[in-house]
Amino acid sequence: MQLLLRGGRVVDPGSGLDATTDVLVRDGTVAMVGAGLAAPEGTTVLDVAGMVVGPGFVDLHSHVHSIAGQRLQALDGVTTALDLEAGLMPIGRAYAEAARDGRPLHYGFSASWGAARAQVLLGVEPDAQLASGLALLGDPGWQRSSSPAELSRWLMLLERDLADGALGIGVLMGYAPRTEPAEFVAVARLAAAANAPTYTHVRELVEADPSTPIDGSEEIAIAAAETGAAMHHCHVNSTSRRHVDRVLALLERARDAGSRVTVEAYPYGAGSTAVGAFFLAPERLLAWGISPSNIVLVETGERIADEARLREVRAGTPAAECIIEFLDERDPADQALLRRALAFPDSIVASDAMPVLWGGGVMDSRAWPLPPGGGTHPRTAGTFAKTLRWMVRESGTWTWLEAFRRCAYLPARVLDDVAPAARAKGHLGVGADADLVVLDPDRIADTATYRDPTRPSVGVRHLLVAGTFVVRDGELQTEAYPGKPLRG
Repeated sequence: MQLLLRGGRVVDPGSGLDATTDVLVRDGTVAMVGAGLAAPEGTTVLDVAGMVVGPGFVDLHSHVHSIAGQRLQALDGVTTALDLEAGLMPIGRAYAEAARDGRPLHYGFSASWGAARAQVLLGVEPDAQLASGLALLGDPGWQRSSSPAELSRWLMLLERDLADGALGIGVLMGYAPRTEPAEFVAVARLAAAANAPTYTHVRELVEADPSTPIDGSEEIAIAAAETGAAMHHCHVNSTSRRHVDRVLALLERARDAGSRVTVEAYPYGAGSTAVGAFFLAPERLLAWGISPSNIVLVETGERIADEARLREVRAGTPAAECIIEFLDERDPADQALLRRALAFPDSIVASDAMPVLWGGGVMDSRAWPLPPGGGTHPRTAGTFAKTLRWMVRESGTWTWLEAFRRCAYLPARVLDDVAPAARAKGHLGVGADADLVVLDPDRIADTATYRDPTRPSVGVRHLLVAGTFVVRDGELQTEAYPGKPLRG
């Protein structure tokens, strides 16, 4: 297919271009960028005057693993959705099953630290399914430190999956926060040797748990300095909470010293995980400054009444997805913390998108609009549009060029070494992948709420994945499954 996008405000964070001009797409790549381009015979010409045209967003942190979830993300401007914080194992099976089912967006996975440890420490064979990983989060059997022999065995599993195409190593340290810090350094050494990043949900901060073996964010900085590994700090807003300024200053010092540390954030004051997570034990909540009533079960909408009910749910259904209110988005001081996490120099926007649940184990649907009653976190549908609304439209904190740098260019650059194919993403240079978003700058906004979390964002006029329309004239193209794997 050959397509000419005519007369839009073209924003390319790769070159610094921000001008009214044209973009010619041919055979899934950007063929030309320039004013007054001719339309060769057979070319579809699309008038995008008044629209902003840029590279599609690259989400480093998406757990949707579904057509339904990826469709919501497409309407949020995402063209590549990667699960790098948790990852899946075995990696070959994860890629094969995604390819078999088809995906609207590009996809990819890291090697799962948690699954590797569970296989060695519990004897649980991983099946490359998110649901299985959620079910294990509350099991203390894999959360202990390893013997030297066990450490060697699960490092070998990670090395195997890196060789089989994983995009790095996903480390859910926050779910096993009492493990020996030397194990984390060993993971960093493996990642450095493979020239692959780590993506870490850090363990508790010292302010929240003075008995922690090491401050979670400091651990990232130390391991990066000791090993030279590229280390990505996941959702700094949710793990740092009201200590985010201290954490960001720490990470800035690490970067100034030459360490390869990157960081991501999302614009919500609530997180989402399995209710059996270590840090949601009733005795741990005070350290977060919350109570059981700040936890809401996604499938049923139940707000946990008290400690006794929380213990009951954790014992009976530890894999149940829940929402945790850690900051009050209505409080100007808390909202300012979220904005500072996004505004931090080179902070990357990443959603931590969760699957849509309809009950009874149903986690996907090809129907569009989505069937009613689906539950998830609103960040699944609205992270990028909400960020653009906050940071560009309402506050002017970012220019459009800076917004595309944070949402597309910088996340793609995290992957350049481990996945050379990523070098064609996040920019509009000639030969770049034709993963493009065309958005209405006056209208782009989130509509998803905690009560109605599957409402799609508005303002994405067109979305191209590998040169194929997934969104056209604001409408989802339900027959489009152009997503391709991004592999290490």
